[in-house]
Amino acid sequence: MSFVHKKRLTLGDWVNYFMLLLISAASVFPFIYIFSVSFTDPSAYVPLKFYLFPDKWSLASYRYILSTNSFINAIKSTAFVTLVGTLLNLIVTFTMAYGLTKKNVDGRNIILSGVIFTLVFHAGIVPNYLLVKNLGLLNSYGALIWPALTNAWSLIVVKSFLESLPAELEESAKMDGCTDIGVFVRIVIPLSMPAIAAFTLFFAVAHWNTYFNALIYISDTKKWTLQVLVKTLIIDSQSNGVASESVAREGGQAPLETIRMASIVVAVAPILAIYPFLQKHFTKGVMLGSIKG
Repeated sequence: MSFVHKKRLTLGDWVNYFMLLLISAASVFPFIYIFSVSFTDPSAYVPLKFYLFPDKWSLASYRYILSTNSFINAIKSTAFVTLVGTLLNLIVTFTMAYGLTKKNVDGRNIILSGVIFTLVFHAGIVPNYLLVKNLGLLNSYGALIWPALTNAWSLIVVKSFLESLPAELEESAKMDGCTDIGVFVRIVIPLSMPAIAAFTLFFAVAHWNTYFNALIYISDTKKWTLQVLVKTLIIDSQSNGVASESVAREGGQAPLETIRMASIVVAVAPILAIYPFLQKHFTKGVMLGSIKG
């Protein structure tokens, strides 16, 4: 017969739980406020009042921002950069990492040394800007995609993960007449699904939240990404984008605060929506790539 010993909570444990509860509340309440204000009817909104739940529910702010050309263009731009950029990131990262796992590839050590060098040393903002300018990528979506096809950290982690796969599977496939590309597509890719799911989330979040590169490379307001537009809306209430327009309502104009909060929710919601579908692969994919190697 086995007995489960229950640990008695000490004063220190209660203090730790209390502090964690406070930290959790401090982290969650801003999201609750943003969500509540975004769904608050403009006629019922009161400035400087904390909203745990809207006094009067309304979709007026969402209907408005989704009807403006500036916001629609920003969503299209961000979606395009995220989808195309993430797909290219996965292709380049996994193919290059797979090549670096082969010790018989000519120049492997030189390329790997270059990858590690970029992990430690960075060119800086000015050289990157001049490179993008000389390539003719300024004011185009290519400026947000091509310079960020992969990165040293992702390559090293994926390389470590691929090296953990059984080499016997590849050898058996080649004995059956499978080519190197066939081995990669039919053997390596299916076994790498946990890592692919994890890095899909990494790359997608990075592209969806791209701000600084879009700010310095994109000057055409019609090609602004969502994060740049939201920043302009929140920081500069007199911008030429959504913030300069207003929502008609009885008795005047809708408060800008409800539009700001709705824009934040729209900017965050897509990532929150896809995360649950990738969560089961997330931890496994990252741990497999970080432990081995």
